[in-house]
Amino acid sequence: MTLALEIVRTLLPLVIVGGIAVFVVKTMERKYKKGSLGKKESKGAQNLLGSFIPLGMLSGSVVGILLSLFSPISLLNAITLGAGIGFLFGYFVYEIYSKKE
Repeated sequence: MTLALEIVRTLLPLVIVGGIAVFVVKTMERKYKKGSLGKKESKGAQNLLGSFIPLGMLSGSVVGILLSLFSPISLLNAITLGAGIGFLFGYFVYEIYSKKE
């Protein structure tokens, strides 16, 4: 029983982040095929739009590291979940910013 619980505790962050990644990639793929990806007039605004998702992952990883320092969560699990949640938040910011004029 303890081994099964340990396996679940180890694989659960990977499953959660994998689900988030599949959701974001499939949504972006659908928007690409439909031709409704975010476009901006200036090159600087387009570069900013394209960097929201990686910046979200980076900031999520930093939050995960800080969370693991002050809580009993392991460092690997915290970084994994932080990057996945940052990926999702970066996608949401991408969507919000691409709708702005």
